[in-house]
Amino acid sequence: MYKLIKNEQTARRGEFITNRGTVQTPAFMNVATAAAIKGGVSAEDLKALNCQVMLSNTYHLHVRPGDEVVKKCGGLHKFTTWDGPILTDSGGFQVFSLSSLRHIEEEGVTFASHVDGKRIFMGPEESMTIQSNLGSTIAMAFDECVENPAEYSYAKASCERTTRWLERCKKKMAELNSLETTINPEQMLFGINQGCTYSDLRVEHMKQIAELDLDGYAIGGLAVGEPAEVMYKIIEDVTPFMPKDKIRYLMGVGTPANILNAVERGVDLFDCVMPSRNARHGHLFTSKGIININNQKYELDMNPIDDECGCPVCQRYSRAYIRHLLKSGEMLAGRLLVMHNLWFYNQLMTDIRNALDEGRFAQFKREKEIIYSKRI
Repeated sequence: MYKLIKNEQTARRGEFITNRGTVQTPAFMNVATAAAIKGGVSAEDLKALNCQVMLSNTYHLHVRPGDEVVKKCGGLHKFTTWDGPILTDSGGFQVFSLSSLRHIEEEGVTFASHVDGKRIFMGPEESMTIQSNLGSTIAMAFDECVENPAEYSYAKASCERTTRWLERCKKKMAELNSLETTINPEQMLFGINQGCTYSDLRVEHMKQIAELDLDGYAIGGLAVGEPAEVMYKIIEDVTPFMPKDKIRYLMGVGTPANILNAVERGVDLFDCVMPSRNARHGHLFTSKGIININNQKYELDMNPIDDECGCPVCQRYSRAYIRHLLKSGEMLAGRLLVMHNLWFYNQLMTDIRNALDEGRFAQFKREKEIIYSKRI
């Protein structure tokens, strides 16, 4: 259940109540693709980094270790020891990214596993069954994510198919949640808005799926190569038609500037691999801008990554030591770097919420958008 606390123009401050705890929004979900954050970060670490929601990948967990294995182990919460909310994506985006290996039809998608080439069929019912086996708090509907740019006629047909698939997802989830063997009989379902960069398709699709009265709604199929201004325009066009009493999720986004701009336009929830992926290559977000810890100027620098940061890494380790670990190929480098970036993102969301609480979000956005995008 989503509870709107207050608005600052179209920006929203709220709470999302689940059977695994209440999420303060706007919020960033930390991406644990295969039920772990890449870089050696554990569920216990996530608590220390002020993470509220963990996101795991339906497709990857279906392929390995298998969703039936996770179910036999008690579901994702027991399997990972993470006790907060977990969102599982539907597998739709991964199927989209396997474009050379897939065949889409009305029933679903046939594709080849990236692990062993085994043929896999996934449709709405299969995706819901896998996510039910995983026992996540929130399941994402199975959709077709279309590459930008796409022909208008194909994008329109894809939206229509995604709506039909969503209706099938809702029906299957109701059936699964009624079974005695279901790990989480209160599993929530989010629908996904599609339509590429065609505003009329986006709006019409949003109107259609809003009628299904789901637990939340996502904007999908953005941040896949289109200019940021185009993405912002689509968000502006779509959010007025998203139910005000339901949480709004922008999938796969993004940079701190992207998040600030999307919050301004009424989005509540985000996820992105950027903080962890960039960290593993030495690219770090700080209060003064982005630094590359690989640079030689940090070789003798005994300062923390960011002297204004409260993360466990900045409280203890120097730039010089972390740079040495990264250059030496030590696993500890990835762990420390990822922990710092995840802290930065979660702290950014805390700062956004505080600014909204105090009615100064517009000022906060103006001050931080340029700084957080600057490369030092």
